[in-house]
Amino acid sequence: MDVNGREDLNRPFLQEAMEVAGIKITEFPDQEIAVCRLKIKGMTCTSCSESIETSLLMVEGVKKAVVGLALEEAKINYDPNVTNTTKIIEAIVDAGFEADPIGPEIDANKVHIKLEGITIISSEDMAAIKQSMELLNGVNHVETNREECKLTVSYDPNLTGPRSVISFISDRYQARLYIPERKRDTERNHEIKMYRNLFFWSCLFSIPVFVFSMVLPMIPPYGNWLSYKIHNMLTIGMVSRWILCTPVQFFIGRRFYVGSYHAIRRKSANMDVLVALGTNAAYFYSVYTVTKALLSDKFEGQDFFETSTMLISFILLGKYLESMAKGKTSAALAKLTDLAPDTACLLTINMEGNIISETEINTRLIERNDVLKIFPGSKFPVDGIVVDGQGYVNESMITGEATPVVKNVGDRVIGGTVNENGCLLIKATHVGSETALSQIVQIVEAAQLARAPVQRLADQISKFFVPTVVMVAVVTWFGWFIPGVTGIYPKSWIPKAMDEFELALQFGISVLVVACPCALGLATPTAVMVATGKGASQGVLIKGGNALEKAHKVNTVVFDKTGTLTVGKPEVVSAKLFSGISIEEFCDTAIAVEGNSEHPIAKAIVKYAKNRLPNYKSQTVVKDFEVHPGAGVGCKVGSKTVLFGNKKLMRSSNVALIPEMETYFSDNETLARTCVLLAIDGKVAGAVAVTDPVKPEAARVVSFLRSMRITSIMVTGDNWSTATAIAKEVGIENVFAETDPMGKADRIKDLQANGMVVAMVGDGINDSPALVAADVGMAIGAGTDVAIEAADIVLITSNLEDVITAIDLSKRTISRIRLNYVWALGYNVLGVPVAAGILFPFVGIRLPPWLAGACMAASSVSVVCSSLLLQTYKKPFAVSR
Repeated sequence: MDVNGREDLNRPFLQEAMEVAGIKITEFPDQEIAVCRLKIKGMTCTSCSESIETSLLMVEGVKKAVVGLALEEAKINYDPNVTNTTKIIEAIVDAGFEADPIGPEIDANKVHIKLEGITIISSEDMAAIKQSMELLNGVNHVETNREECKLTVSYDPNLTGPRSVISFISDRYQARLYIPERKRDTERNHEIKMYRNLFFWSCLFSIPVFVFSMVLPMIPPYGNWLSYKIHNMLTIGMVSRWILCTPVQFFIGRRFYVGSYHAIRRKSANMDVLVALGTNAAYFYSVYTVTKALLSDKFEGQDFFETSTMLISFILLGKYLESMAKGKTSAALAKLTDLAPDTACLLTINMEGNIISETEINTRLIERNDVLKIFPGSKFPVDGIVVDGQGYVNESMITGEATPVVKNVGDRVIGGTVNENGCLLIKATHVGSETALSQIVQIVEAAQLARAPVQRLADQISKFFVPTVVMVAVVTWFGWFIPGVTGIYPKSWIPKAMDEFELALQFGISVLVVACPCALGLATPTAVMVATGKGASQGVLIKGGNALEKAHKVNTVVFDKTGTLTVGKPEVVSAKLFSGISIEEFCDTAIAVEGNSEHPIAKAIVKYAKNRLPNYKSQTVVKDFEVHPGAGVGCKVGSKTVLFGNKKLMRSSNVALIPEMETYFSDNETLARTCVLLAIDGKVAGAVAVTDPVKPEAARVVSFLRSMRITSIMVTGDNWSTATAIAKEVGIENVFAETDPMGKADRIKDLQANGMVVAMVGDGINDSPALVAADVGMAIGAGTDVAIEAADIVLITSNLEDVITAIDLSKRTISRIRLNYVWALGYNVLGVPVAAGILFPFVGIRLPPWLAGACMAASSVSVVCSSLLLQTYKKPFAVSR
């Protein structure tokens, strides 16, 4: 496709979808391959998605499986002659997860029908309807819901359409189209609500436990009542903390037990296993201390119920925030879907070509070869060909070109683009999944399935961390119990009210507690939370840790031109008079003539003229106004014949082009400016030069990126002369012009194939495939909703300097995360030997479980404090200027 949209946009994109997501397509020759998509529930980390992929690939007939952790979805290519969806779901269930089949958000070649006027239909009648419909030419499959009197019909758009299907049913029943709810949105909202409620309930119990344990005992006399003994050494504080902790441990934290059970069944260890081990060690040792205090009048032990409750609360908070971020990412598909209008005007035409009637119909009922009427300001509902009329169409969502494109009979139009002026009649050529808009939806959907390795380090550590800690704890227990029983170490080492078993047990539990994965689990999410919050306050909206993790590796930034490097609004930058006309007359004529046009360049000329004549009051009468598509406009102003347009219009109207005008044109075209001429009565009277100005900070940003050893590249749908001039002005050497949306994505993939880590900066719908294909997509905040939703990072203020901010902040954050891991693992490296009692024989230092819990809490506090230091971050430009 060229920048004017002359070529066919509707080539098949499905084979490219997974490639855009960074996943190589595998061809399966001589095989019948089917594709199914499943909603997966129960995944917590990348080890879960890897386990599911392994289980799926073990199913006979499965050729390829891609599991997306963020979307909680799986896409499976399989041989339908060997296996089916039921067997695939069974494999996932056997792996310990839930799976439900889902369809595409856009049921492109399906029509949903509701039978009205009846409350219930017999199974025999429903079966008869299904059988008769399956015999209808073009119908592929019919699904029925007898209880709700609904049908879902899949069809071949080459043979039939939704109106034909509904008309067939209407012969016997009253049938209408209905639009089902988006299942993905419903499930996402349910998940967000579930984690929010779990977190709030956890806080309801955890905060009092923390206050009773860590706050009130430090501020007497307010906490003295907690030390009141009920029986022996059992206090009110112990019982209160036990009562409050138990619901959090076993009811609110139930999901960690379930996840751990399934992980152990798979012979793996994920974060659920770490959380379950740590909280259980803390909880059951605390129960042991409560029991011991109840039975002994000498026991002096310390419970740490707050350890398990606070850990569970932190994890649930992370899951709640993660669910909200996932919901925002998925909204990109809904935004794309909503670009098409809800209704369209269908024309009924007889054999002579006369219009019989006009009917407003739902766009889902449009069939191939339908003739539709598109009013000025309306969107095209489908792709088609103009059969009558002419006008300007804004195709910026596809081509990136801000200037509207002239459409005449025979020209192609694209669904979702806007008819700015002129009434057009089009014939639908591509409907349903064949439209360019639907193709882009499928590409974005496939790209979102690409795995994000944001917390893979923690998951990899957990694979050996858990068994290692458990083994060390068991060895520690035996290492103290056996020598104690055999008398190898003196009895005086054993504290009062304890025996060899209890001493060994305390050492073993201390090892488990001090190695609790709380700090390890908080290392990444706390840094991400602080960084994203700080980024938002700095004008950079970062959508989670995935974007941060990738952005710090970026070594190539690809910029779109229109609306990204440039302002995106044409402006008049100069004017020149040629035949003695005054500037007042020139501006007066320009306002009168161009005021009748809706073209962006005309608006820019009118704005310029009004600024030159602030007290202008229109007295000029314009007659015989005529639009010359692709050239300009003409009319009568009083007795004078006036033309406003380009050289083509002047030549066709036999207007002489003087050398002075040619020089003006040449000078401005070198600067990639568009020149518009004014001719009065066959003579050139003046000219204006219009340009889309470059953002003032663009050159500084490119220069700063170069100092960071990051290469800048421009990829745009505009013409080569404009793109080259703009690139030269901002300091970019590598330029790719006249590139369509898929071409932009292809350029991104070419750079990635050469080892580049690419960030794409864009603002339009046409940039969305490239935004999701890039390692990091950055959307201008003033751009379209779709670009913003598809991107990983949004530059809220539309300031290009924030590209630097996003990359620099990501580098700082990743460094902070690595430091957090050093803190988290450093506590374990130092704390585990001490907890195991390595210093006890020499200096008598012992780390009891309660103190081990305090050390564990200290490691968590240090990690959080380390992350909070990101609050001091300042923009690089703020420092450099």
